[in-house]
Amino acid sequence: MKIGSVRVIQKGDNRVPLVPESVARLVDLGAELLIEEGLGDSLGITDREYGDAGAVIAGQEEVLSSSDMILSLHKPATELTGKMKPDSILVSFLDPFEDREYLASLAEKKISGICMEMIPRTTLAQKMDALSSQANLAGYVAVTLAAEALDKIFPMMTTPAGTLSPSRVFIVGAGVAGLQAIATAKRLGAIVEAYDTRPEVEEQVKSLGGRFVKLDIGETESTDQGYAKSLSEEQMRRQQEEMAKHMARNDVVITTAQVFGRKAPRIITTEMLDAMKPGTIVVDLAVESGGNVAGSEAGRLVERENGVKIIGYAPLPSRVARDASQMYSSNLFNLVSHFWDKDSGVFKMDLEDEIISGCLVTHAGEICHPMFKEGE
Repeated sequence: MKIGSVRVIQKGDNRVPLVPESVARLVDLGAELLIEEGLGDSLGITDREYGDAGAVIAGQEEVLSSSDMILSLHKPATELTGKMKPDSILVSFLDPFEDREYLASLAEKKISGICMEMIPRTTLAQKMDALSSQANLAGYVAVTLAAEALDKIFPMMTTPAGTLSPSRVFIVGAGVAGLQAIATAKRLGAIVEAYDTRPEVEEQVKSLGGRFVKLDIGETESTDQGYAKSLSEEQMRRQQEEMAKHMARNDVVITTAQVFGRKAPRIITTEMLDAMKPGTIVVDLAVESGGNVAGSEAGRLVERENGVKIIGYAPLPSRVARDASQMYSSNLFNLVSHFWDKDSGVFKMDLEDEIISGCLVTHAGEICHPMFKEGE
């Protein structure tokens, strides 16, 4: 079976889908790897390194037209998928909730689309979960960006000239990104508080050295995959009132709240920003999906009149692109190897398998995932 990977360039993102280590492991499975020339240029990975790992280096059109499976980070443009073989497989982030037309184009071309956003959050699929691997790094980067932008240090420091008090960091959302942000801020010496609508994450927050903030907003729920469910308007209002009191005394606020498949909830209002101390740093990790923070802008640092700075840089994992690429590449290898049949040397797509049924969005000329079918 031929597995290919092509360059899909997105401005501001230096990550690559495959690194040579994963290429070598795929070759060891028995796959034939076709890598587009220059795939690793953004990270300084040479074609020779891919070749030494066992890949064949080829032009983009040859990779697309010859491969039975394409592994990508960002979805290839429709003019590129038009060059792929019918009945081939595309594995990538596909942005299915925002780009249904793209799914329709894959179905029309009889390309089976495996969507990395839709990998189930189960123990078995954990090693393939690219959303989590990238969110982990985003949480780390959010803290380092805040530390760089803040006009004071994170840890307490006692010197002959006096004692410097530690910075206070408030983190909204204790999912993968939030937990990593808690751990990173704590390692840097900050006083860390965190809030999540799911009370069951309290122990995880405490285990990382953070203080879990409890707000009285009524009953809240989680999805089957562990995501927080949307709050009612009344719950959002009560949450914002209570959170505003905590945020006003913090030096850094990091928001990570997202609702799977929907626009990110607006958590920090203009009024809440007005009440913050001058110099407060706010990092919005949800800026690409609508933003948690009023006035945040994707790709920019916005400084308000009261001196509060809102960081909306994205995608944050690209700021540690080498490690992010290694993790995503490993996610892809784990997915392929899990369904690899060593006897026949092919990727066997079991439509009844819970992982495949969870992430396969197009197949056999149709949009097959129930969340994206027409009228559903």
